[in-house]
Amino acid sequence: MTDLILQSEPLEAIKFAPWGEVIEVSGAPDKIINQGMCGRHHDLAKLDFADGRAGISLFNAKARHLPLTLDMVERHPDGSQAFIPVTQTPFLVVVANDNQGTPHGIRAFVARAGQGVNLHRGVWHGVLTPLEANGIYAVIDRIGNGANLEEHWFTSKITIR
Repeated sequence: MTDLILQSEPLEAIKFAPWGEVIEVSGAPDKIINQGMCGRHHDLAKLDFADGRAGISLFNAKARHLPLTLDMVERHPDGSQAFIPVTQTPFLVVVANDNQGTPHGIRAFVARAGQGVNLHRGVWHGVLTPLEANGIYAVIDRIGNGANLEEHWFTSKITIR
């Protein structure tokens, strides 16, 4: 593999759909609740687990900056994984297609403040990468027995701008 430079792009639901869902408030709520004081944007992501159960964890991630060298991607074959920001920190979302167990077609998206993502089960993705400031994220993923992590380390330099 030769050195690669990727240009990050804004996170948009249509562009991101092959790898997961964008979790955000957009448009009118599906339902008004709590005596008209709250709009519910319903069922924004499909949680998908082979077994186990859904767990909610909080991740406190240190800031990184662009340009960034991408060393590794990972995937979780037994469950989807959702990242929902608690702080208003943009973050980098790196995803890739699978080619017989190897990531290819890497894409880099920047989630603006207020956007989260749900990564489909088995999608190659970068690690949690808040940009410019530390970030706190609610992470919803599979809790269960067995390994649910595969890593792929790149042998050539990949730079994301």
